[in-house]
Amino acid sequence: MREVTPELIVDGAVPLHPAISPDGRHVAWTVTPMGRAREHPAGAIWVAATDGGTPPRRLTSGAAYDVLPRWAEDPELLFFLSDRTRRGTAQLHRIRLDGGAEEALTAWESGISGFLPPAGGRLVAVVAADEPDMEDERRRAAEGDDAIVWGERPSRARLRLLDLATGELDLVAGLGDRHVAELAQRPDGGPLAVLARPSSGLDPVADGSELWLVDLETGKATRLGRTAPEASSPVWWRADDGWHLGYLAQTPPGPVGGRAVFDLIVGEAGEHRNLTLGVGEADEHRDLTLGMDVCPTALAQVAEGPPLALFAEGLDSAMYRLDPREGRFRRMSPVAGWAGALTASRTGEAVAALVSTSYEPVNVHAGPPAGPLARLSDTRPELREVRWGVRERLSYRARDGLGLDGLVILPAGKGREDGPFPLVTLVHGGPYARHADQFTLGAIPSGQWLATAGFAVFLPNPRGGEGHGHAFASAVAGEVGQDEWADIVSGIDLLVADGVADPDRLGIGGWSHGGFMAAWAVGQTGRFKAALMGAGISDWGMLVATGEAGVLEAGLGGSCGWEGPGPHPHDRVSPISYASRVRTPVLILHGEDDTNVPVGQAVYFHRALRRFGVEHEFVVYPREGHVIRERGHQLDVLRRTRAWFARWLGPTGSG
Repeated sequence: MREVTPELIVDGAVPLHPAISPDGRHVAWTVTPMGRAREHPAGAIWVAATDGGTPPRRLTSGAAYDVLPRWAEDPELLFFLSDRTRRGTAQLHRIRLDGGAEEALTAWESGISGFLPPAGGRLVAVVAADEPDMEDERRRAAEGDDAIVWGERPSRARLRLLDLATGELDLVAGLGDRHVAELAQRPDGGPLAVLARPSSGLDPVADGSELWLVDLETGKATRLGRTAPEASSPVWWRADDGWHLGYLAQTPPGPVGGRAVFDLIVGEAGEHRNLTLGVGEADEHRDLTLGMDVCPTALAQVAEGPPLALFAEGLDSAMYRLDPREGRFRRMSPVAGWAGALTASRTGEAVAALVSTSYEPVNVHAGPPAGPLARLSDTRPELREVRWGVRERLSYRARDGLGLDGLVILPAGKGREDGPFPLVTLVHGGPYARHADQFTLGAIPSGQWLATAGFAVFLPNPRGGEGHGHAFASAVAGEVGQDEWADIVSGIDLLVADGVADPDRLGIGGWSHGGFMAAWAVGQTGRFKAALMGAGISDWGMLVATGEAGVLEAGLGGSCGWEGPGPHPHDRVSPISYASRVRTPVLILHGEDDTNVPVGQAVYFHRALRRFGVEHEFVVYPREGHVIRERGHQLDVLRRTRAWFARWLGPTGSG
């Protein structure tokens, strides 16, 4: 059997961005290393027949950063982004499926961040920031005139149209300086739907998104209005009453709750009409998932039919199709474990997605939407040489009777009869996320990484996460760390009672919201002998002030801090308020350039623990954001976290 080392994890490949050809015969995807080099990250485009009749082949060399494959209407032509011609800035390229040289289509100084291939025409919709005026930048710096006035000279991604015949790249002026997030062209070659955000203000997420229509021939832009919160994945479909435009977003009124699919009917002139939901300017957008106890995770446009969708169903996933007559999604087939990044052929008779099951890492799968989906890629064959910890599904009740689920991973090579074991509870982020029954081995401390070192690992799904509908997800609004913490404790108590967990050797950890829960836990109880706070929140009021989500974070913490003199509701649910109670050793890890949860959150908790003499270690990773990406830093995270839990929870076997 093969030993699990940090290098084995970090040097593995990851498939991304699956795209199925319009005729449904081929699937293309990106393969990148899990641990990126500091300079010049690499990526390659792979392609395979959907029916698995021919093995996958690498279409591009991987010497550059080749990503985001998208098919043209011609199923033999593939567009993608690459920095091969301008290192460090992605440019639009295309290549024929039968091989040949890649053709560079742009040389934009600031690089291309997104695109949509032409639907029967010559124009490619391209998303890119304005090219910098280097001479003006140098002049400003030399004259000391480089003060930044917030909202001026925004470096926003703006919509441009690339004419394939002339090579000209023209700005769509009607959108102003709005930041363009996503695009979807109407399947008949009609207008382009644009999901955009206003560029002004200090709170880009709370500013909300807008839907626009852009006529590709004239460049005319028509505003449809605001969307429901945190909109993404626009898709079109035709019904008896006209064209519908749908998208994923958070259930109103937000900002805390489950995801839903909304739609509106769009006329030829840009007028729209629908049912009302009372969500402000988006009050004519209909919720197509209202009342469902599952959560949509991905939408796929079908040119010749209604859209398909993936839904999270507890620990598993499922494929659904919209019934346009009833305005409801109907379940088509189950998908074991986790699935995402859904893409469909023109007719919708073939789909592709990323899928991971209990002991199989993420790979590209394809097949009919009625199932089953067959695996096409095999990016981590070396992992089959490892003896992994046995995964078990858990189903239990919260203290108030609410049904909960989760997973436990036993130490590699061990069974329940060998317990009790040192137990590490890993809390997922979000909180709107989940632990699906998927393979867990990653650069952020993961279940199998710890299980192969002799730990049992508990992966709880407390309320606030996805997979159980809106009410389950919205239960933590203004109440983080309350019932969700009790849900986690109930699971730990169950594992102790069942003889799986040693009550004297308990640890807890997580990243992002999971890091918050670890910091919260050690201020509530002395049961844990070690904790990991990864990119976690210590003060919700400070996160409103400095985090990229801004005032949306008040939906979790309960207040902003500017309502008047405290104490504020968010003080009651902030770990920093309970730092004087902490006795558990804490490992704090954080990216220095994190804009989601700024590093000041970690500094604050570190200073408090130092003030009260709590054993802890504080590590900051330069150049890293909310997710640790550089190979050397990922190796350090893995080594350091395993050593931390081994130090405080006692000796373990290597499996």
